Amino acid sequence: MTRVRTTLVRVLTAPLRGVQELPAVRRVSFHANRIRAGLDFHFFRTLAIALVVIVVVAGFLVTVLEPEKRSFQGLVDSSYWAVTTVIGSGDSSYVHSPGGYVIGWLLAFFGVAIVATLTAAIVGFVIDYLLKEGQGMGAAGYSDHIVVCGWNATARDLIDELRGDEFDARIVVLHESERSPAPADIYFVRGDTTSTEDLERAGIPDAACAIICPSEGSNEADMRSILTVLAIESIAPGVRTVVEVNNRKHAEHVRRANADEILVTSRLASRLLARTALYPGLAALVTDIVSGGEGSELYGVELPEAYVDLDIDGLSARMRRDHGATLLAVTHDGHTLANPPSDFRLRRGDTAVVVAEHLAGLHPLEPDHVLDAPG
Repeated sequence: MTRVRTTLVRVLTAPLRGVQELPAVRRVSFHANRIRAGLDFHFFRTLAIALVVIVVVAGFLVTVLEPEKRSFQGLVDSSYWAVTTVIGSGDSSYVHSPGGYVIGWLLAFFGVAIVATLTAAIVGFVIDYLLKEGQGMGAAGYSDHIVVCGWNATARDLIDELRGDEFDARIVVLHESERSPAPADIYFVRGDTTSTEDLERAGIPDAACAIICPSEGSNEADMRSILTVLAIESIAPGVRTVVEVNNRKHAEHVRRANADEILVTSRLASRLLARTALYPGLAALVTDIVSGGEGSELYGVELPEAYVDLDIDGLSARMRRDHGATLLAVTHDGHTLANPPSDFRLRRGDTAVVVAEHLAGLHPLEPDHVLDAPG
């Protein structure tokens, strides 16, 4: 019986839980909790009680003073009249006695003043909500989103790339600036990337990935990136962290902070330039693959069950024949293999990195899927 009751409660409350998980609802809840901490609830409770007392007393007195309304139905009608008079839409012809006129005037004066106070409080909340949201002082309220911590040219370009991606990733930018540096459709949180409070406002505990970009090219910016990783790990160790590093000497320190992936932009660029000097056209090819150029884009995909036990040549042929995709690497036992051995056999749960025009019948990896460095 207890199990049935528990199941019934879950079924009945499922729609409510779904509404509570909506980003807009979570943002309003954040601001409501923030404002509630500074409110004098005794004041508003007193106002509400006073309003109820005024309505009840006024309805009773009008019932007594108006002879034709001395009945239970008259008491109900008089109470309703008192409520409508308080909110400014009462019928002035309802009362005919001098005492009724006085009560109507008092209701219009004191009742409307109390309602106006409560209305002003609600309007104040709405204005505060809009102002705080516009200043980046709100909370994202997203789930399975990408948080960009910091801002630089790399952050700007990667947001342009993510906005054009068919995965439709939701993005939050956390940066210490008065205005959002990102496009208008990107949610902006103004704050310190090393602050757990600001990270929580950006939705880090519910995020799929955090990308840390140094705001300047100095060694101090790398140290701040390390502190950001540590802050994220302290509140959301399951969130994948990708860090851009200015100085390759700091990569080891970032790795010790438990960053999942590290990108030394200068090192990557210098190596690609060196390869391009030896093999002309290589830079254009790599840029085209990683940026979704003409007819090609890089994807991480799940592999169908029918592909289990294929060798690497068979897998490559099937990917090309069935999906028009070129195989680049396979994630096997938690390691990404760009050049698997000849005795490789695909297992259930393995994934692949491919270049394709579109995904067609393939399924993209979940946002929290981790690809280790190629083995």
